[in-house]
Amino acid sequence: MGRLIYLSVTDSADEFPIAPPAPHKGRGAVTNLQGRYEVDQREAFDDGWILSPADDDGGVSALRTQVFEERAKSILTHNASPDIPFGVSLNPYRGCEHGCIYCFARPTHSYLGLSPGLDFESRIYAKVNAPELLVRELSKKSYVPEPIALGVNTDAWQPVERDLRLTRRVIEVLHERGHPFAAITKSSLIERDLDLLAPMAARGQVMAAITITTLDADIARTLEPRAATPARRLRTIRTLSEAGVPVGVSIAPVIPFVTEPDMERLLEACAEAGASSASYIVLRLPWEVAPLFKDWLAAHFPDRADRVMSRVRDMRGGKDYDSSFATRMKGEGPWADLLKQRFHKAVRRLGLNERRHGILDMSQFRHPELAPRPAPGDPQLDLFQD
Repeated sequence: MGRLIYLSVTDSADEFPIAPPAPHKGRGAVTNLQGRYEVDQREAFDDGWILSPADDDGGVSALRTQVFEERAKSILTHNASPDIPFGVSLNPYRGCEHGCIYCFARPTHSYLGLSPGLDFESRIYAKVNAPELLVRELSKKSYVPEPIALGVNTDAWQPVERDLRLTRRVIEVLHERGHPFAAITKSSLIERDLDLLAPMAARGQVMAAITITTLDADIARTLEPRAATPARRLRTIRTLSEAGVPVGVSIAPVIPFVTEPDMERLLEACAEAGASSASYIVLRLPWEVAPLFKDWLAAHFPDRADRVMSRVRDMRGGKDYDSSFATRMKGEGPWADLLKQRFHKAVRRLGLNERRHGILDMSQFRHPELAPRPAPGDPQLDLFQD
């Protein structure tokens, strides 16, 4: 009878696995690495008797997504990080099915006793009471409005949103109350909500950013497997722009020798599609993201894995990651300076960042007693009960 032998994890001189696990079809992580809060770290070892079922492409068979309902206690998250351009964020989901291997939010699944690896992208928690909690928050007499960043930790328009519509209902609340927000996404599903976004944009109450990492569809397929394709994201930029929604592009992350060579062409394509602003972030590898990313490199880019990590360390003071507010987004050193020069030169040439859309109109926010009530029979009526 087959058996799995579990071995304790110890420090190893080998940075990359000699035989990396076969990727799961449609998933970014290639392992289900244990979270950092687990007392005993274990590693699965196949003794040859148990074989993982393979798909038609030779990888491990597809992993089914599970969605769990969560009744959150609060919905607005406040931060005071000096390198983040917003103070309040709202995330309707925990975990993200897009499966981006580089996602800085992966380690948050450790707080749930789950893996930042495959669990993060296959075990999604939906905050089903998010719209009601938002109504309650905005209804407080002490509430002082400031722009809300929507979908920062996990994508608010990830695949499960198509059916659950939590993000849609959150935007309906913001639209009803005249509350400004900024959205960031990799999903074309944001186009579904243009009937709400366009009038808010006309009032100066919304802006959007599309994250795009590469123009290479083959790289994107393994890097961010369930996000919209690069071509589809460019079309979303055009659609939002033509609808009057100020739209920027976030080139994030810039991965040396993988996506970095494409930076200028990517900015050109985004500007041609209608983006009016651009920003970039250098690859970040906090906590469990580092070993997960290295496993991904070994599985998909074994020929350049050492070069990639060497360049990452060149920009991180010799470490895989440096959490200093001053450098964590852009890196430091000669290679980080070169990236910065390349980015700003391309931005100036393309006329990006010339128009400022960073100020959203706060004056139109309406407290409950001033907001018009939904008509009787409105299916969303229960959202607006005090």
